[in-house]
Amino acid sequence: MKDFSNNEIPWYVAGLAFECQGCGRCCSGPEEGYVWATPSELDIIAGSLNMTPEQFAQKYVRKVGRRLSLIEDKKTKDCIFLKKGRCTIYEVRPTQCRTWPFWQSNIDSPDDWAWAGKRCAGINRGKKHNAREIENLAKSTNE
Repeated sequence: MKDFSNNEIPWYVAGLAFECQGCGRCCSGPEEGYVWATPSELDIIAGSLNMTPEQFAQKYVRKVGRRLSLIEDKKTKDCIFLKKGRCTIYEVRPTQCRTWPFWQSNIDSPDDWAWAGKRCAGINRGKKHNAREIENLAKSTNE
């Protein structure tokens, strides 16, 4: 990750454009994936669904090593909360979802950004995010 205090200039110094197009592709299969979430994020989601954290965890969470992930639809590999192309927990979605596409793996190089753009119609569209904002989002993700 770039450190602006050391005068390192990231390749995206002029900023990167992104505006969600609501396609749901970032949340869908066909590959298996992980939607990492912290216990506090899971508690917030549980509350929004009027469930206890225990009920929510039993129904919607899997443990992967030492981390927690939301489960996926067994057939489609879509996030369990993606319905008709829309996130049903959008207002309380985990940090990983909130920071897409500004994950370190997507901003390491222009080629990585271009590759992410092949899967995401919102990349290089809409609002331009400045380099500092991008760095802050990349640092906050639990990708």
